[in-house]
Formats: sequence, C-alpha cells, structure tokens
Amino acid sequence: MGLTAEADYVLHTIEDRGIRFVRLWFTDVLGFLKAFTITSQELEAALSEGMGFDGSSIDGFSRIEESDMVAVPDPSTFQLIPWRTEAQVARMFCDVLGPDGTPFEGDPRYVLKRQLKRAADLGFTFYVGPELEYFYFRSLDDPKFLDQGSYFDETPLDVATDWRKRTVAYLESMGIPVEYVHHEV
Repeated sequence: MGLTAEADYVLHTIEDRGIRFVRLWFTDVLGFLKAFTITSQELEAALSEGMGFDGSSIDGFSRIEESDMVAVPDPSTFQLIPWRTEAQVARMFCDVLGPDGTPFEGDPRYVLKRQLKRAADLGFTFYVGPELEYFYFRSLDDPKFLDQGSYFDETPLDVATDWRKRTVAYLESMGIPVEYVHHEV
C-alpha cells in the first residue's frame, strides 16, 4: 500500500531530526493510555501495515481466542515529545484494527469518529474545550502538596510557578494552545 503525503512527511521528519524511537499510543475502553515503542526503522512498515499486538492483554479488548489486533499509526497525530531529552522520541496515536483490517468496535478513537460523523450527518459540529488541572507533590512517597498556595496565589506561597511555565512551554511546543495558567485550590 502506498503512503500518504502526511506519512511521507513523518518519515522525512524522523530522518531529518534523527528521531530514534516512536511511541505508538492508543487507549483501552476505559480511556487508559496504552503504548509500545518501535524504532524509526520500523515506522514505514507500521504506517503501511500496522503493528500487531496481543489484544487479549488489554482490558476490554478481546478474548485470548481473538487476541490478534493491529495498531495503525495516524500520521496526522505525529508529534515530538519535548520532555524526552535523552533521545529524540516522537509519538503517534493509533487506530486499532482487527486482523482482517476492519476497525475494532471497542477502539475509543473509532467510537469517537463514528459519533462525530453521526453528529455531522445530523448537522451538528462538535467542540471541545478541556480544562486540565493537576497538582505537584513533594515526593512520590509523600502525597503532600508541594506548597500551601491557593487559587490564583502568587509567590511566595506558590513555589511551582516555574514548573507550570515549563509545562506550558511543552504543551505549546506540541501545538496545544494554553489560554492561561494559575495556581489551583
């Protein structure tokens, strides 16, 4: 199967930037991110044929008798992972197919695509505006907040200002616009 212009662009970018690894992402039926890594040398085959994996090991996907699944990277989702500084790493979301090449009914991306088409057929347009909230903790072993700051607090109570700025820089470098950033409650 021939590659699309988008897939060719991804392959050229991989070569030009010296990217060694590509994380292939998909979610299980509960929305938990799943991933496996391929080398850049495997990417062309992955884009044209997909990469097989054992679907019976993913919650909600398939039984052991129907375990063969295929993850097909979507080149429109190609993105460098900026926080992976030890080596150039990229990621791509995948569509999950059965071994016969038909979309897997339990793939959340496929479910979303079907529902978006259904809404469009009814004359609706779907818009999403996520609000991401997260907390910084002192350590992995001690679930205490990093600081005592509160909603919209500024220094000295808010010691994570620089970390949030770095997070925003990573998001923006991945093409994710950020409207504003502040300390939460």
